[in-house]
Amino acid sequence: MPSFRRTAFAAASLLSACGREAARDEPMTPEQRGRAAFAECAVCHSKEDPESDGYVKLVGPSLFAIYGARSAHIADYDYSAAMREANLVWDDATLDAFIENPQKVVPRTRMSYVGMADAEKRAALIAYLKTLK
Repeated sequence: MPSFRRTAFAAASLLSACGREAARDEPMTPEQRGRAAFAECAVCHSKEDPESDGYVKLVGPSLFAIYGARSAHIADYDYSAAMREANLVWDDATLDAFIENPQKVVPRTRMSYVGMADAEKRAALIAYLKTLK
C-alpha cells in the first residue's frame, strides 16, 4: 500500500506539473505581463479603490483608476508639493516617462523608485494600470 501511495502521488505531481508547463507555453497578454511587473509597485502602492471598505493605505498612493487621472488626485493622500504642482494627466506618454525616471518627470517627488528601464515592461505595466478601475 505505501508504494501505491507513492506512485499515485508521483503520477498526480507529474500531471500537475504538465498542466503548469502547458500554461507557461501560452503567450501572456500585455495586461498579464503588466500584472507581474506591478509586483515592483505593490511594495508601496495599492491597486485597490481608496473609497472601498477594507482599503489599506500604503506608503504611496493607490494606483486604482490612475489612468486618465490628474497627478495628486487622491484627496486624503499627502503628496509632495512637487507632485501637487506638477498638474500632470496620467496618460500613456506621461506614465511611461514617469515610470522610466520619476525624478526627471517630477523633480523633488518623494517617490524614491529609481525607474524601470525596460520599455516593453513599462508598456505592459501601463496596460495593466488601465485595467484598474
